[in-house]
Amino acid sequence: MAQLPKLAVFDLDYTLWPFWVDTHVDPPFHRSSDGTVRDSRGQTIRLYPDVPEVLERLRDLGIPAAAASRTGEIEGANQLLELFDLVRYFVHLEIYPGSKVMHFQRLQQKTGIPFSQMIFFDDEKRNIVDISKLGTE
Repeated sequence: MAQLPKLAVFDLDYTLWPFWVDTHVDPPFHRSSDGTVRDSRGQTIRLYPDVPEVLERLRDLGIPAAAASRTGEIEGANQLLELFDLVRYFVHLEIYPGSKVMHFQRLQQKTGIPFSQMIFFDDEKRNIVDISKLGTE
């Protein structure tokens, strides 16, 4: 059996939810009386359906999760993580514009986990290519 990663790192836009938080939706976000998450225009905001189950399974396996996002809409991204109750799964949040390499370097400094023991989920090939050069799966 292959060794499990020591840290699972997730991008946010088009990885946890099907939109770019800085362009496709309008913060601030809120939970409506019917329990749905909505943006300032009243548009319903949803996660990809399997996200909570995947994060729960990682937690059950003892694999901590972190977020690494280059979005400029930092407040909105954090707000969505709170409203969807996902923040409880993430031990570290690196959410700010810049290089994913910088996000990972900071995660490595904070956790002490080698890049080779991290796994990365992102929808953008360029980010995956950049991070794989560090030795991350």
